[in-house]
Amino acid sequence: MAGMSSSSINAASTALRGISSMATRLLLAELAADWQARTGQVVEIESVGGVDAARRVQAGEAFDLVFLAADALAKLEAAACIEPGTRVNLAVSGTSVTVPAGAALPDIGSEDAVREAVLAAPSLSYSTGPSGVALSRLFERWGIAEQIQSRIVTPPPGTPVGSLVAQGQVALGFQQLSELIHVPGITIVGPLPSAIAIDTVFAGAVRQGAAHPAQARTLLAFMASPEAAAAKRRQGMQPV
Repeated sequence: MAGMSSSSINAASTALRGISSMATRLLLAELAADWQARTGQVVEIESVGGVDAARRVQAGEAFDLVFLAADALAKLEAAACIEPGTRVNLAVSGTSVTVPAGAALPDIGSEDAVREAVLAAPSLSYSTGPSGVALSRLFERWGIAEQIQSRIVTPPPGTPVGSLVAQGQVALGFQQLSELIHVPGITIVGPLPSAIAIDTVFAGAVRQGAAHPAQARTLLAFMASPEAAAAKRRQGMQPV
């Protein structure tokens, strides 16, 4: 991708439009700005809750690109909402634990320790995306889902768990590191221990019927290239 100029693609005349879940918002913003600086091509990516993003794509809203968890994109592809063969894995995002700034840090060094921290928390929150689904299953496996149900604060669509923690509405939060690292007013305790680690692979794909499919493919190739690796690490993710 190095040395690409605006003459290599019809950059100035095409603005690519995309939609993504909130977890990749900052990463995609950085990569889009980098791409525009390299090529002159404008990239506009709207970030919303993942469930809402998938619903809008399924409803037929026009986009060039869709960025979601890989399994969610696979479902959209099966529903003929995604151009076949264009889905590309971009980054891996791990789930971390957070508390309000200044609060005592719970022990999360083992599965048992995390379970005890959850049971001790007066309130807790996790996203409605892939990591939240995995946590719900974990709590069910532990046999504590009903016991903690009344203490779970469900974030409104598009609202980061970290912001609820920062505002003091939640004592213990679980969210992908990429959505926590820039939130003031919280302390990131650390990642979940390896025995219960929740990692989500995020991917991008070209929307079926995209206005600019060739340019969208070229942008995806850049986002999956080694040149995008540093941005992924800066935003709390790892390259695939």
